[in-house]
Amino acid sequence: MQASEFSNNVIPVADLPSLTSVVSEPISPAYRQLNLWLTSAIFGFIGLLLGIVLVQPWFELPAPVPFILLLCLAGLLFIGAWIFTYHYFADPLIRFSIREQDLVLFKGLFFKDIICQPILRIQHIDIQRGPFERLAGLATLKVYSAGGSDHTLAIPGLPAETAERMRQFVLNHSDLSQDEA
Repeated sequence: MQASEFSNNVIPVADLPSLTSVVSEPISPAYRQLNLWLTSAIFGFIGLLLGIVLVQPWFELPAPVPFILLLCLAGLLFIGAWIFTYHYFADPLIRFSIREQDLVLFKGLFFKDIICQPILRIQHIDIQRGPFERLAGLATLKVYSAGGSDHTLAIPGLPAETAERMRQFVLNHSDLSQDEA
């Protein structure tokens, strides 16, 4: 029996590769359009309802109610504009990369996140498509690793076919690695 020699050499941080140099792909532009449309529709509908209650001619509102409704309308406009602006600038920054050994997700407008998930550590991979995503032909690829109850990373705004191909690649890759062990 041959003993292997253990080593634990220091690696200078400057010699480590950078994930920011990873070639990545953007998600579908339809994801941004969907988010902008949904934000406008939801906040527009709620604002329209508040506006109708405010100017309706059928009964008189008690004294503080019109002022409160105007404050709610202003707050709704501010929150809706903030969410719209966030999606406008943040959604194009979501990028992903699938490499031989891992998946990498880049996201964030104010707080930049780089999530790298080794394929061999993936326990479960799921494709989720809500009703609006189905209408837009999009899907969200959710990746779960061992030890957690929630997903490790979620890549939103993928064309449905791309999400399925990525899922199948990960499943095939995991099967091959288990056969070798």
